[in-house]
Amino acid sequence: MGRSVDMTVGTLEVRVLGPVSLVRGGAPASLPRSRKIRALLAYLTLNPSPVSRSRLCDLLWDAPNDPRGELRWCLSKLRAVIDDDDRRRIITEDDTVALDLSGCLVDAAEVDRALRGGVDALPTDRLAGLCDLFRGDLLEGLHIDGSHELTGWLGAQRQRYRGMRVELLEALIRRAATPAEAFARLDAWLELAPFDRRAHEVMLSTLVRSGRLRDAEEHLAASIRSFEAEGIDWLPLRDAWKALREAPPPQQPAPPPAAALPAPAVTEPSRIVLASGTEPPPVGAEPGGRTRRRAAVAVMPFVDRIGDRTGDRTGDRAGGDSGRRIADGVTEDIIMQLAKLRGMFVIARGSVFALSDRAIGPQEAGRLLGVDYVTSGSVRGAGAGGALTISVELADAHDGHVVWTDEVVGAAGETFGALDTVVGRIVAAIAEEIETAEVQRAVLKAPSSLDAWEAYHRGLWHMYKFNGPDNRDAEQYFRASIRLDPMFARAHAGLAFTHFQNAFLGLTPDRAREIDLSYEAATHSLSADDADPAAHWAMGRALWLRGAQGDAIDELKRSVELSPSFALGHYTLGFVEGQSGDPAAAIAATNFSRRLSPFDPLQFAMLATRAYAHLRLDQRAEAADWAVRATARPNAHAHILAIAAQCLALAGRIDEARRFVARIRERLPRYDVEEFLRSFRFDKDAERLFRSAARSIDFGG
Repeated sequence: MGRSVDMTVGTLEVRVLGPVSLVRGGAPASLPRSRKIRALLAYLTLNPSPVSRSRLCDLLWDAPNDPRGELRWCLSKLRAVIDDDDRRRIITEDDTVALDLSGCLVDAAEVDRALRGGVDALPTDRLAGLCDLFRGDLLEGLHIDGSHELTGWLGAQRQRYRGMRVELLEALIRRAATPAEAFARLDAWLELAPFDRRAHEVMLSTLVRSGRLRDAEEHLAASIRSFEAEGIDWLPLRDAWKALREAPPPQQPAPPPAAALPAPAVTEPSRIVLASGTEPPPVGAEPGGRTRRRAAVAVMPFVDRIGDRTGDRTGDRAGGDSGRRIADGVTEDIIMQLAKLRGMFVIARGSVFALSDRAIGPQEAGRLLGVDYVTSGSVRGAGAGGALTISVELADAHDGHVVWTDEVVGAAGETFGALDTVVGRIVAAIAEEIETAEVQRAVLKAPSSLDAWEAYHRGLWHMYKFNGPDNRDAEQYFRASIRLDPMFARAHAGLAFTHFQNAFLGLTPDRAREIDLSYEAATHSLSADDADPAAHWAMGRALWLRGAQGDAIDELKRSVELSPSFALGHYTLGFVEGQSGDPAAAIAATNFSRRLSPFDPLQFAMLATRAYAHLRLDQRAEAADWAVRATARPNAHAHILAIAAQCLALAGRIDEARRFVARIRERLPRYDVEEFLRSFRFDKDAERLFRSAARSIDFGG
């Protein structure tokens, strides 16, 4: 029963901290295989007071023909294994049932009693013995389909005992005599609660005290990636790390050599397992499980030093600073051209810009993104119309040493030529470092004037705001870019997306006209550059709006064939497949898009797509969880809230669902399930599910 636990040896032990089991005289006792009998034993064990028969019937049976008769049968089977020769342990009086466990050893009761006075009052060996009583989660593996009351009770009890176990582990870590003992308890804590911020903070502190700064940094990076993948805010964890690094070192003897210490799982503190039972693909993995090793590269936003003698970053990426837009444009074009090389894994634009906005530098970003190389640089010059100098640096993300650096100088009007030169040199340097002959360079056609280029990038900034005013601004910037360069394929693709938003989000009254305009703009994008993956992406979305799902999927597949690192193409494939195609393929596509761009501004849509794909697979609990995560991401619009409300309703979480309906009504008082369904193209079965959910939460239907 665990070392140093104050128990008197008895004839019967009831163990519920793990799979429910009985031990009689030191030997396992056979329990009936019926899950309801085991649930009945567990419930009576954890409830010392008598329980009414009606309560037990409601808890364990979903309206059978004779619930009380079934209860009597279960009690008779239980008596056969739990009663002693001289004692009846199942006590039935009037209309109640109780379990007499006097003289028995019950692991959960022992932990309960011991912790009433707090962990500080207990000796270390007692704490260790109590911790050893946990053989797993409370009543591990116990579940009865259709028993919602039992499920709710189990969830609450498991959470309570997990908290007790964490309390014991944390106390033992504080009292650990050696780093090895502390790390062993920390590994158990992280396995039990992989997203407990306190556990990660203690791990970081313990690693620092042991002199293992590099391991601490790797643990932090892996933890942040895991938190981000689950839609959990990781900034407090990073702030705690900063505070830990800035604190004065503790006065203590020098730590033992690193070789003498165990190696805790600092690179993967919480291994993410998808609802499908698979893990997310590693860097360089392809959908479907095929893995091809590729150098992974992140291009961080270039620093704007145009007209800035101090070298500080100036301007606002959203504002009117021309230098800032030029620097951002240089960054995006490098990303685009690098992504054209099939032997390279390139982190998407959204993620690197998001990290830069959070004041995360290139080396730290490299650790967070798990890449091999980080490219950074700056754009400086004498101002508008003067000479521009583009400085570029390629660094090894693992140790920070500079692999290659270059500086290109050219007149402002020759920026595109300079950019092509920079991209060519970056590609050549990376090819030399990874020693592969497979790297090939493919250059996207650049626009013919700087003004057209700037207008396009400014339109992108507005486009990702997902609201009416910004979408109108984006449309104007894209039209300006097209007037200056009619063959700029990406500007046409951007314009197509603004019309898509108008139709999909109902931002303008004439939906049919917006569908036609989206298709028209996508056609112009393909005419301008049929090799541009964004052009095929725009056409795929436009065809989906027109109801041509098969043709839409063909165009989207073409977009990712042209650029396997094109995250938006993979996501939109999932978006279309998830509604009326293959939901399993939709989950795979959205997983891959999130791996390509883990900090993408369209994360909310990727998560929501996965939610309704799970719903079509009748995985309602998973659908609700992913939908709620989607609503927590920036720019989540009314459709995302509606997906969450309806998935929650179908998962039986009615109160939460109604709260989301209230949030929708605050934004759009007339929005209901009919408007939601008009925007999507779900198959008939999915439509029926959503209408049913809507009726249960007063959302139309």
